[in-house]
Amino acid sequence: MNRSSAASAAFAGPLRRNSVNPRYFTDGTGKAIYLTGSHTWSNFKDFGAGDPPLPFDYDGYLDFLQSHNHNFFRLWTWELPYSAQNHLPAQRHTPFPWPRTGSTTATDGKPKFDLARFDQTYFDRLRQRVMLAGQRGIYVSVMLWDGFGPQFERSATDGFPFDAANNINGVSSSGVHSQNSTNPKVTEIQRAYARKVVDTLNDLDNVLFEIANEAGSYSTIWQYQMIDFVKRYEAGKPKQHPVGMTFQYSGGTDAALFRSIADWISPQDRAVLGNGMKVILNDTDHSYSWKQLKQDGQVAQQAWVWKAFTNGTNPLFMDPYLQSWTGRNDPTGREPDAYWETLRVALGRTKLYADKMNLNRAAPGPGLFSSRYGLANAVSKNGEYLGFLPGGGSITIDLSASRGILSVEWFNPTSGATTTGGTVTGGASRVFTAPFAGNAVVYARSVGPPSPPTNVALAPD
Repeated sequence: MNRSSAASAAFAGPLRRNSVNPRYFTDGTGKAIYLTGSHTWSNFKDFGAGDPPLPFDYDGYLDFLQSHNHNFFRLWTWELPYSAQNHLPAQRHTPFPWPRTGSTTATDGKPKFDLARFDQTYFDRLRQRVMLAGQRGIYVSVMLWDGFGPQFERSATDGFPFDAANNINGVSSSGVHSQNSTNPKVTEIQRAYARKVVDTLNDLDNVLFEIANEAGSYSTIWQYQMIDFVKRYEAGKPKQHPVGMTFQYSGGTDAALFRSIADWISPQDRAVLGNGMKVILNDTDHSYSWKQLKQDGQVAQQAWVWKAFTNGTNPLFMDPYLQSWTGRNDPTGREPDAYWETLRVALGRTKLYADKMNLNRAAPGPGLFSSRYGLANAVSKNGEYLGFLPGGGSITIDLSASRGILSVEWFNPTSGATTTGGTVTGGASRVFTAPFAGNAVVYARSVGPPSPPTNVALAPD
């Protein structure tokens, strides 16, 4: 395939942690880059009850992301060719990194895997999907492994490649043991696969890596080792990309993520505050279950997005998109379930303000905002304050560090309407009252020095 640099023409280099504001990534421009978006399970491997499953409409998916002003998604993978879940009909997943050319049959009824060779069509699809996203200005986190299937969905007919019944190479490993570094043959194959993924994508700028989705606490050392392996392998390549670690379900802790050498993490804490130790992608897949989202309702869903943004994190939504799921998602044909539009739209609207602000200088400032939710640049003469008001009403913002004139605007996160709020003088705490009901956002930024006093009587000498 053509590996022209034009494939990443929309980007100024791969992402790296921003040394000025390590809550965010940056690229060759030095500007802080805010990541937000939604992701769905079948955006890489085709996923469905058919044999083979129906192909995923990837171009339509990218259109969907762009229409919502999203600039990031996780590219999902699956370890089991066939799985039966309690909440969904039995599903097949394809393709896989290795060819199925064995003369005997695996437990899912297909030829066995040859783990000593790669199926190039898998990597061609991988590269094409990342490139197509890049042409839309979208960053992609490439998920290397899945931990959910090996933990919770193993069966006598799953075709799991590392099961001795499903490969011609004499490799034998149970599900979880493939992700705890106890089988040298498996680790060797995994490292070869990771090298192949890196080789396939290294020249592209819109790439991040994620070691595994929901591999449980048994995988901690393995994930640490794989993070280190990918980093060391890329160190000898032209480009280096961020490597992430997401919450370990089940049995994991957020502390294990923070202790890792990952560049970014997705913790379980829904209200985590960005403190600069890691770039935090606050993903509902780990921090806000769909049942809780539905129980809390759309107003709270919208509020969560703005709270996550003003906490200095990068919010993401695990979007069921076109997957029918009783109680969770009810798409109509090729139209996603409109119930989740409030959350999807909210993500894109936070990006409007991320693009407007100087995020290099912005930090969460719960002590500056009476609502406890706000981003502030309170150390520069060009001060900026973005406050979120859950439920609306009034907010007090400490503007002591900005002594000039600040322009004020109100943003209605429900309607998308912007309202001018006049100006205010800094130098003290000020009260702002939303001109509309419901969740509200206020944005104040410095526009000039204080106005000279007029009609002031001078004291006698």
